[in-house]
Amino acid sequence: MNTPVLFTINAGSSSIKFAIYEVAAHLQELARGQISAIGGHSHLTVHLRGALDTHQEIDTPDHSSALDAILAACAPLLEGHIIAGVGHRVVHGGTAYTTPVVITDQVLDALAQYQPLAPLHQPHNLAGIRAARHAFPDAVQVACFDTAFHRGHPWVNDTFALPREYYNRGVRRYGFHGLSYEYLSGALKREAPELHAGRVIIAHLGNGASMCAVKNGISVGSTMGFSALDGLPMGTRCGQIDPGVLLYLIQEEGMDAEALSDLLFKQSGLKGLSGISNDLRVLEASAEPAAKQAIDYFVFRIRRELGAMTPVLGGLDGLVFSGGIGENSARIRREVCAGLDWLGISLDQDANNNNARDIGTGAVRVMVIPTDEERVIARATREALEGHAPSGKQ
Repeated sequence: MNTPVLFTINAGSSSIKFAIYEVAAHLQELARGQISAIGGHSHLTVHLRGALDTHQEIDTPDHSSALDAILAACAPLLEGHIIAGVGHRVVHGGTAYTTPVVITDQVLDALAQYQPLAPLHQPHNLAGIRAARHAFPDAVQVACFDTAFHRGHPWVNDTFALPREYYNRGVRRYGFHGLSYEYLSGALKREAPELHAGRVIIAHLGNGASMCAVKNGISVGSTMGFSALDGLPMGTRCGQIDPGVLLYLIQEEGMDAEALSDLLFKQSGLKGLSGISNDLRVLEASAEPAAKQAIDYFVFRIRRELGAMTPVLGGLDGLVFSGGIGENSARIRREVCAGLDWLGISLDQDANNNNARDIGTGAVRVMVIPTDEERVIARATREALEGHAPSGKQ
């Protein structure tokens, strides 16, 4: 028996998140997990259906060896199965790719051209693709893009006030976390169709954090822009910053591009503000004043973006919290929503403390919905196997 299964791969700079599904009407999940610290002494976690979780310490010098380790750990589960398709999260699809695409050599070359637009993400996404193509040469490989969900933005939401030639050359607002927003918008369509047809702000809050204004299921605004640095402060990323600060750091502090990149992507955000950790759970448990200040700033920026997005939508019908922080931190949700009765937002504190699905009591429906980017990727991969996915630029 060779029952077909799908792999989904979300490859980062030093990690691979994955999931395995049977190709069936409801995409039966068989396993999911993550390997971290690729390039050295790695940690592999696998959650198997109907079995105990697996935790391993293993040396993985590169993404190819990491994928081999994942397959070895999942080997018992894969007996009697054939890997028919592999779906990949790709951070940047530029303006050319607006839907999932079957990966060919030509597509891979085209995606490599976007590396300057996402230097800390795109190369690792492509490394995961190359490793998977080597490991599964007969499987259909599909790229799914974090930027695609936002490609319908009005022009004013996508441009910067620079000479127009830069916009034409790709210097524009792209938006990210699109796979998460696609899943959450679909969840609303299934569970609350009247809300899906209305005006909703979705807050994807995690180590990477952003917010999206969605109207009738379509993205009309995002806090992230040209890069995954803009908007909200994140675990180690700065979020919105005055460009004059960057000029100052170059001219007065002598920073070059590499030093700036390290500062903005890896040393800032909650980590930089607190001087303690990028992990919100650590900060919430800390009595240090700097930890509270970092949390206060995070909440302030969420509230500010919430206020800015509401007129973009022409009003507000719903607010959805998701991501590791949005799904699990009752404190952040409480502080974000505090005093927003004038906007129609108020919380049932018991429901909020219990991470219930519906936590609002006001005119604006407030919900907590866990995201599932892997399932979005798996659906697109299944469609490719059925012959419905395109095989070139959109």
